[in-house]
Amino acid sequence: MSYNYQEAVGELKRRGYLAVDVDPTLDFEAEIIRLKKEKNAVILAHYYQDSEIQDLADFVGDSLGLSQEAAKTKADMIVFAGVHFMAETAKMLSPQKKVVLPDLNAGCSLADSCPAPLFSKFKEKYPEHIVVSYINCSAELKTLTDICCTSTNAVHIIESIPKDKQIIFAPDRNLGKYLIKKTGRDMVLWEGACMVHEIFSKEKIVALMHTHPEAKLIAHPECEPHILEHAHYIGSTSGLLKFSKTDPAKEFIVATEPGIIYNMERASPDKVFIPAPPDNHCACNECPHMKRNTLEKLYLCMKYELPEILLPDWVIDQGKKSIERMLDISAKAGL
Repeated sequence: MSYNYQEAVGELKRRGYLAVDVDPTLDFEAEIIRLKKEKNAVILAHYYQDSEIQDLADFVGDSLGLSQEAAKTKADMIVFAGVHFMAETAKMLSPQKKVVLPDLNAGCSLADSCPAPLFSKFKEKYPEHIVVSYINCSAELKTLTDICCTSTNAVHIIESIPKDKQIIFAPDRNLGKYLIKKTGRDMVLWEGACMVHEIFSKEKIVALMHTHPEAKLIAHPECEPHILEHAHYIGSTSGLLKFSKTDPAKEFIVATEPGIIYNMERASPDKVFIPAPPDNHCACNECPHMKRNTLEKLYLCMKYELPEILLPDWVIDQGKKSIERMLDISAKAGL
């Protein structure tokens, strides 16, 4: 939530954090390991983080799974190397623990594309609709949501809703279009999107598939429909990783943030993973927000225990209900 970040910036300035000169010879890895023990902290790293951060993490994975793992631990402090909505989710599931984020500006284009006040007005137009929101949204949006979903369980969540009930799906229009195609449900979509998954080039991917005829295109459902129609497999980040391990193909073109390729190569060193090219002049589709987190920022974050994620009690109480409802539906289905 934006006001938390403004408060944190002020606190950082008061403590001199933003003006800290860090010893360039400092061994960040050793210091982070020391601080983790000293402060009884658990480090979470999303698949899209740089490999050096993933190697130091206690848990590496998708955003919700990481928050669930952290909630099970006896750690006093959760250090979330990811983006702000992920740290908010961790706070909602572990309100008694301190949650910190290495970089204040590690936002999310998808979460930011659906401001809660605007969505609240949008929701008023459809008073009888059930709101299903992708977990990649702000804490405030979760308070306006009936059921959350992940890219892993989204199809099942939609199919669990009675067919006589109408649905609003937020914030990702591409995931929403994919779900409409998979489930046959007619949903009202909020027009949000992830900047990383929106700029893949169909033409470049098709050309790459011709160059590598044995390669399989695997894609995240946040990609646009014209990318998904060429995919051999569509799934969540963890789903893509699992598929790349178990499928016999030796080459894969990966249409999601290329940070996941580090885990793919580690799990299957005999296979080749090619990042799907974007429709720009960059070599790959890196998320600029995820890449804001560095070892230096991780170290400073743990040393000063700032910036801290703080949420009002009502946001935690109301927002967590949408997550708990999702988990309950998934558990009953054995997911």
